[in-house]
Amino acid sequence: MTGLTVAGIVLVLALIIGVGLYSGRKVKSAKDFLTGGGKAGPGLVCGALMGGLVSSQSTLGSVQLAFHYGLAAWWFTLGSGLGCLLMALGYTRALRNSGCVTELQIISGEYGGTVESIGSVLSATGIFITVLSQVMGCIGLFTLMFPSMSATAAAALSVLVMCCYVIFGGAWGAGLGGVVKVVLLYLSLMGGMVLILRSEGGLGGLTASLERLLGGTPLGLVQQAANNVPNLESAADISRRFMNLTARGTMKDLGSCVSLILGVLSTQTYAQAVWSARTDEAARKGVLMSAFLIPPLGIAGVLMGLSMRAHYLTAAEAAALAAAGQAVPDLPVLASTLHVMPAFALDHLQPILAGVVLGTLLITVIGGGAGLSLGMATILVKDIYKRFWPRLCTPAGELLATRLTIAIVLIVAAVLSIVIPNKTLNDFGFLSMALRGAVVFAPMTCALALKGRIRSGFILAAIVLAPVAVAAGHFFKLPGDPLLTGMAVSVGGCLLGLLFPPYKR
Repeated sequence: MTGLTVAGIVLVLALIIGVGLYSGRKVKSAKDFLTGGGKAGPGLVCGALMGGLVSSQSTLGSVQLAFHYGLAAWWFTLGSGLGCLLMALGYTRALRNSGCVTELQIISGEYGGTVESIGSVLSATGIFITVLSQVMGCIGLFTLMFPSMSATAAAALSVLVMCCYVIFGGAWGAGLGGVVKVVLLYLSLMGGMVLILRSEGGLGGLTASLERLLGGTPLGLVQQAANNVPNLESAADISRRFMNLTARGTMKDLGSCVSLILGVLSTQTYAQAVWSARTDEAARKGVLMSAFLIPPLGIAGVLMGLSMRAHYLTAAEAAALAAAGQAVPDLPVLASTLHVMPAFALDHLQPILAGVVLGTLLITVIGGGAGLSLGMATILVKDIYKRFWPRLCTPAGELLATRLTIAIVLIVAAVLSIVIPNKTLNDFGFLSMALRGAVVFAPMTCALALKGRIRSGFILAAIVLAPVAVAAGHFFKLPGDPLLTGMAVSVGGCLLGLLFPPYKR
């Protein structure tokens, strides 16, 4: 890595840290910290929403998945965009009219404090899984860019920068930082997409390159052994794998899309962006802007993953070819598929531009982890701590508790990220969204639209049993998508509750 590349990285990091410190000057109370005092316009709403939603899964994870499955990697950003669209059209006004500051408060206002406490723990757990993946992605980037840096040092640096991003400015920091991040991310990814299409000769040239490298070749025939994905036995398999939205299986990919849609509607961080708006119209416009800005980023990521797949191989593939007695192609070798996107920047862009892109990737991951940790801390403080420690009811106590909780959440995630084995980032993302959607979506929708019609015991059962179904489906690899199983349990519990209305007082 050249000095100019490092300068580009430092420049972007300094910019985002400066934005975080500046936004801290706007925080005068706990309300300012949690929702920006309800003063945000559409741009800040969009920045706060995309700052948390467009994270490592939307960038590093999507490119990583596209390396193996092509167009099917678009589901994360496509589902996120559809979730924002549904939020703008059906939930924005209802959330703001609820008078609450957490989604679990909406549920507890209708079904009681026990439902709120249990739901808060489960929802926070779902968010924490995504925070963990953001820290893992950040560590991967730091260790790739600075090979001499240890994983422990990278974890500490990740936590430090995430804290600067959000712990001083809260919602203001997430919003302003998100705006900066979106601008840089669009310039980076759209520029990369244009470069790929020009250098590959369009989609036709890119497909031809994939067919030459993988279509029935020794490399194509070791995919199962090296990457645990089906082998590519002929050129016809290239289109079926890489140009197919449901290449991983129809139920799996459609289930992933549904998990993203429901996860957007069921995540505290994204609801906070809605509550930060100064008016209902500003909130709706900001969420709509996110709905249309997110999916194109996924297309750019897919093209980047496909281009790298056509000209690179992984260390696992090289080992599998050598074990099979086959010649290893004279191509650049990636130590991990998590490095696909950073390697593209380092190998194909001018040094200063590569540094800016890598810095943008860092703040993308940092912003996602910071924004989600703010949402998790809000749930813990508002829905749990204040129920058991009344001293936190003072504005100063609540603000201090929220900031300390953010720091603790990030430190715990950093420690776990060092000991947990490397895993595809989007696997964490889909699981996290599924858990959040199973816990919050159906009960919150019932609380908003079916007031006084469902007994709280059925909602409690739905909140407890739905994530159990999701976890069982994921870890035991039961038939069908885990989210659909969990949602069937959740919706079934709510519908059953309609048959047994609350007791009359």
